[in-house]
Amino acid sequence: MAKAHVSGVRTTKNKVADIVIFALLFLCALVMVFPLVYMLAMSFMQNNQILSGKLTLIPNPWKFGNYARVFAKSSGTAGSFLTGTFNSIKVAVPLLIIGGFTSSLAAFSFAKLRFRGKGVIFMCLLATMMIPFASIMIPQYVMFSKLGWVNTLLPLIIPGCFGNVSMIFFLRQNLSGISDTLVEAAKIDGCGYFKIYYSIFLPLMKGALATQLILWFMGIWNDYLAPTIFLNNSAKYTLQVVIRTFNSYYSINSDYSVIMAASVMAMIPTLLLFFVFQRFIIESIAISGIKG
Repeated sequence: MAKAHVSGVRTTKNKVADIVIFALLFLCALVMVFPLVYMLAMSFMQNNQILSGKLTLIPNPWKFGNYARVFAKSSGTAGSFLTGTFNSIKVAVPLLIIGGFTSSLAAFSFAKLRFRGKGVIFMCLLATMMIPFASIMIPQYVMFSKLGWVNTLLPLIIPGCFGNVSMIFFLRQNLSGISDTLVEAAKIDGCGYFKIYYSIFLPLMKGALATQLILWFMGIWNDYLAPTIFLNNSAKYTLQVVIRTFNSYYSINSDYSVIMAASVMAMIPTLLLFFVFQRFIIESIAISGIKG
């Protein structure tokens, strides 16, 4: 009598396939992580070791003074690292607070309210995600110039306060999985729409909202193109523009270790946020993709 196939038992072929897949994924992970590791190693190297042409990850000798030079404003750099950090925080805080509120309110409206043209408006909103910033940056610059906002942080703050399209989409997908009977029950109890949003749905989507705010912060922190266009005063430079000035100044003397040290310092906040909240980020994106 033939031996019955036992469900759940892995064959040798399956195990070999898993090993091959794991090895490929591990190699891909190494390729992606290697530039970050090499950047960290370069931040502790001497210039002659960097320019020697030999690929090495071990600084010889270790040079820890590069990080002190990052925070010491040099006469040759336009803007200091600390000033750029504070300016980036000035942009991020109002955007995350005001923009997070308006985005979550819009997501609630598209997910749970009934009004004419809701689907068309939402599709038009999503269509704006397909418009590259490079195609609208000149009209935006002209408009902000006429408003007198150029060379201030306002062009980086005000537009985002009206909402983030990506956040609206993901939060709407998250709310779509919640029963509409909650709205009807709250209306019977005499709640207005804003109270329904604030008292019921905002607590229910706080996990997804926190995740989207973290992702948005990473985008704000790493933004380079928009600050480069709208800011000309070194006192207003955000962090990424300050690092550009480091690159222009120190690369003349082939002092790449200082540039790498500044890049490592700028990368730390976003890396910490991602590693601490990576489970919530992945779960939020997965849930948003299957609901609706």
